[in-house]
Amino acid sequence: MIVYADSSFIVSIYVQSQHSAPADILLRQRPHIHVTPFILAEWAHALAGQVFRGQMSAADAQRIDLTFENDRKGGLWLASAMPEHAFDVCADLARRYGPKLGVRALDSLHVACALELKADRFWTFDDRQAKLARAEGLKS
Repeated sequence: MIVYADSSFIVSIYVQSQHSAPADILLRQRPHIHVTPFILAEWAHALAGQVFRGQMSAADAQRIDLTFENDRKGGLWLASAMPEHAFDVCADLARRYGPKLGVRALDSLHVACALELKADRFWTFDDRQAKLARAEGLKS
């Protein structure tokens, strides 16, 4: 099973939240999950935001980042380039679904990446992204 998981899903694997248990259950299916440079950028921002809000220390963020990096090197995540046409697909999704679903640019960029990478499933804890992914035929 090939999955595109947005950064909220991946962060919930490493940072305890209300979504951690459901994410862990899905991860047990041993899917191949794409990780693009876009995900890596959002990952870095998510950890920095946790430190900024006082939800974790800088040392904890570094430890978690190292764990993620080791998992990447160990093959837990499927390293993927940013799809060439992701931004074109993103703009198209905005035109078609933005007025109905209120999706933001980053929401539609995640879904565009999933579509371009030919993912079977799209995993997120973001309602707007999930609605957009379903509208495009991606299963959760």
